[in-house]
Amino acid sequence: MNSYTKNITPYVQEQLSKADQSDHLGNVADSFVYLENAHVLGQESTYWHVKVHYLMLRWAIKQRDMNEAIGQMIRIIGAVLFTAIKGVPTGNTGSSNVSLVKVMPIKPEHAEIITKVKKQHNSTS
Repeated sequence: MNSYTKNITPYVQEQLSKADQSDHLGNVADSFVYLENAHVLGQESTYWHVKVHYLMLRWAIKQRDMNEAIGQMIRIIGAVLFTAIKGVPTGNTGSSNVSLVKVMPIKPEHAEIITKVKKQHNSTS
């Protein structure tokens, strides 16, 4: 596991935990927003990028949202193939209602986390 993946893990896991909590409370829309947050935070890590898309796929299947499910299957393949070569659009939320190649603004709190983690990664590389 590279240092970026290791250092971003607690932040991604926090969003995934919130997604689980929201899902258990029946707040499925909020649950997906937390999955999107986890995607933005983890998309530069192949491990987290693929895992979050997998969790989005599970969410879509549970919601019987076949458009989202198909979109996530495509995104899983893209995450596997393109993350390591920096072929992902920054800030993209990972939802199938957003273009695969659309660069999106990052929430300030997430940008701060990503910057901090990249500094840690660069200091250990």
